[in-house]
Amino acid sequence: MGVNLDGLLLAVDAGNSKTDVAVLDRDGTVLGAARGGGFQPPLVGVGAAVDGLAEIVGRACAEAGVPVEFARVAACLANADLPVEEASLRTELLGRGWSPSVRVHNDTFAILRAGVDEPRGVAVVCGAGINCVGMTPDGRTARFPAIGKISGDWGGGGGLADEALWFAARAEDGRGEPTELAGALPAHFGLESMYALIEALHLGRIPMARRHELSPVLFAVAAGGDPVALSIVHRQAEEVVAMAAVALRRLGLQDEEAPVLLGGSVLAARHPQLEERIRELLAARAPKAVIGFVTAPPVLGAGLLALDAADADPEAKARLREHYGVV
Repeated sequence: MGVNLDGLLLAVDAGNSKTDVAVLDRDGTVLGAARGGGFQPPLVGVGAAVDGLAEIVGRACAEAGVPVEFARVAACLANADLPVEEASLRTELLGRGWSPSVRVHNDTFAILRAGVDEPRGVAVVCGAGINCVGMTPDGRTARFPAIGKISGDWGGGGGLADEALWFAARAEDGRGEPTELAGALPAHFGLESMYALIEALHLGRIPMARRHELSPVLFAVAAGGDPVALSIVHRQAEEVVAMAAVALRRLGLQDEEAPVLLGGSVLAARHPQLEERIRELLAARAPKAVIGFVTAPPVLGAGLLALDAADADPEAKARLREHYGVV
């Protein structure tokens, strides 16, 4: 088929819920691809998590008709939050013999790279949680541990839901100020009171994981003008801007026209109250920042990082973008 095996690249975007893999030629052509389940080393261990990844890589190579051998691997992995975790995952991937050149990144870098023409800018992602990374063409990066409250994080769908539940519970029993959340949150589950919802969550009749469903309810109540709900949405905006502004400053981009990309289910939903507040706050802290929204698949970003590492030409990167419908 005329494929130069010495020029093969592997792009991996492995998130908590799903994994996408692409086998690329150095000219940006996608030769094979595969999708599988989430990548969760904290739950199953590093070896088992990479075993699962290997099965997906094998399917992508089978589709491409090539062996599992690559010139370079760019792996953007969930739960690679700390440098020590990146190092452990890189060691495991090197041990599989796929390539002598393996770069491991937190999966947020894939989202950032998918949304920019060059590796320069900042991305804030709000899904179940919140994270922020930044990069520059010379290889410098900015990032946060992003492992929850112990690393100073707040927000994302989980944080929003927990905060909404807290205010709603206190509103119903009189400890807090009134809010429409006290009726809207239990109504989402077909219940009549916060007491009933608290009991259902505590006893497991409603799995705690389902509390993430309450984030859209919060935004709907905020859109109706409820002051308590709106205060929670505005706090989320403050967190997004705080992370973005710090990352821009660390990279020396705060006084330049630099992209600040927003992604993840919470931000991609483009809730007006949240977006307007983010724009207002960021304009005060980084007036030249240019806000954008990432809709491209993150595996595109992993592929571009692989092409960056291979010093591929701009035409190769344009070809890869076109493959994923980004022009």
